[in-house]
Amino acid sequence: MGDRNSRRICELVKQSGNSDCADCGFQNPEWSSFNIGVFLCTTCATWHRRLGTHVSKVKSLKLDKWDDEQVEQMEAVGNLQAKQHYEQHIPACYRIPHAGDPPVLLEQWIRAKYERQEFIQVDKQTYIRNSLEGTLMKKAKDENKYFPRKFVISDNSLKYYSKENSKEPKTTIQLSELNVCLAPAKMNQDNGMQLSYMCDGSTRHIYVYHESGEIIIQWYMAIRSIKLNWLMVAYPSVAAEELVPYLTNDFVIEGWLSKTGPNERDAYRKRWFILDDRKLMYHEGPLDSYPRGEIFLGYKDDNYSIKEGVPRGCKDHDFSFSLITPERTYVMSAPTSDERSRWMNAISTVMERSLRPQDNQIIHSGGHRRNPLSEWLRNRKHH
Repeated sequence: MGDRNSRRICELVKQSGNSDCADCGFQNPEWSSFNIGVFLCTTCATWHRRLGTHVSKVKSLKLDKWDDEQVEQMEAVGNLQAKQHYEQHIPACYRIPHAGDPPVLLEQWIRAKYERQEFIQVDKQTYIRNSLEGTLMKKAKDENKYFPRKFVISDNSLKYYSKENSKEPKTTIQLSELNVCLAPAKMNQDNGMQLSYMCDGSTRHIYVYHESGEIIIQWYMAIRSIKLNWLMVAYPSVAAEELVPYLTNDFVIEGWLSKTGPNERDAYRKRWFILDDRKLMYHEGPLDSYPRGEIFLGYKDDNYSIKEGVPRGCKDHDFSFSLITPERTYVMSAPTSDERSRWMNAISTVMERSLRPQDNQIIHSGGHRRNPLSEWLRNRKHH
């Protein structure tokens, strides 16, 4: 009986819809939640275990024994039917995680689906309202300490207050200029967010977190929701799914590199680099409030290129490479050969892409970022 049921399970997981994890899409799942009736990867099975057996009962497809009733439940449901039930009303603003995305995003997606059932009971989607107010822990600008600060989302802007009873906000950020990177590893906060926006011609970073993963995801989705609502009003002829890519963007890559100054004899200095689409920023430290410099990465046919090694007359250092732009050659080095390859591949991929209007371009006009959506829509209208 056991062998027969094991064979039935092995056949079920090969069927269309079941061969990818029901929650993150990872291929060839090896686990299941047999009371829910879905097939899961190892990572998502771990989160399911943390829901408790009253919500999800996890079982290995190969290591555990299966009885008739459990197999029949898997046959009756499966990933596709389960999605129809648990994902009935996912708002357009909601970022559905994929394998490799931040753990807090995946955990809260799973909890939202099965524990809170937010996509069945729409009234539980508190983040799709037009405003949000609460306290987040915010990093001080010049020291690595976090302090509670009141944050408010309203009128298409994000405000924070230096004191709870302050009448005027310390800063007001227009959501149209705000990007949010969820849970960057450098923060050492599982429930952290990096907020980036233009301030006085330069990029400004703010780092916040909350002890509750559910609450930090509420803030993340609320920002996405209000941005989407604003864009749909501003551009009524554009479908919501076409606007979603402009809500938030993860960084392509970030980490330590060394770089020289503009002169051949300048010493190498260690800097924290962030590649944000076509903008390459370098900072003194990972949690700096402002970058020391920002480099626009154009299209390769416009005299942008990257290669291993340093120009003649320049001192070599570790695993070096040169970024050539029309304005200047930037000389950098990575601590390992693998790291150099990762950075060179990431930068090269950006420069291989032609300057389409829908890209997140940085146009050097007073140091400000031109709104990529506006550029795209203008081009869309003319064509």
